[in-house]
Amino acid sequence: MSHGEPIRFLMFSASLRKESLNTSLVKLAGSIIEKAGGVVDHATMNDFDCPSYNQDEEAESGMPGGAQEFKKRLEACHAFIISSPEYNGSMPGLLKNAIDWVSRFRPQPFNEKHALLMSASPSMVGGNRGLWSLRIPLERLGARVFPDMFSLASAHHAFNEAGRLADEKLEKMFEDNLSDFMNLVEAASHYPCMKKHWIEFLGEKPDPVTERSE
Repeated sequence: MSHGEPIRFLMFSASLRKESLNTSLVKLAGSIIEKAGGVVDHATMNDFDCPSYNQDEEAESGMPGGAQEFKKRLEACHAFIISSPEYNGSMPGLLKNAIDWVSRFRPQPFNEKHALLMSASPSMVGGNRGLWSLRIPLERLGARVFPDMFSLASAHHAFNEAGRLADEKLEKMFEDNLSDFMNLVEAASHYPCMKKHWIEFLGEKPDPVTERSE
């Protein structure tokens, strides 16, 4: 990969709702990244729609189209950004289901991809609890999840008519978070460094049984 190549970001909201606050937040993030010179692939959860994971269905019919699309777009990017709502203190089930399907591909598409997690909610915690649950499967699959997550509290009052954050200090914090993430991804993508290999357990040997999902 040559120095100076634009950094590509896959970005999507994990909400299906048309007026989703998380969709508004990820659109704002995309505009900031594009202004800074990044290339954005805007996706939706509908693009990655999959039936409930069933290993029998995988064996009989192969991988569904939504999982294949998710894999393809992950492989085409340097990093991905998800803005996810919080459902009952956790991530949305449809997002976890999509991750479970994609986890079955080899080589693993999430492995060594940098990720930034964000959320927006009318609540005072901004959906942050759901992001902690989302980190677990992504890091388990080898994604390098950025430590500084962003959660927008009272999000139903946070946006102005132009789709920006009404509070200037909060928007500056948001832009700085995105800038820090972009700098990390650029450094990891453009400069040689020691790579870590994704392994299940030290000394584990390939076995069909360990590949099975119960």
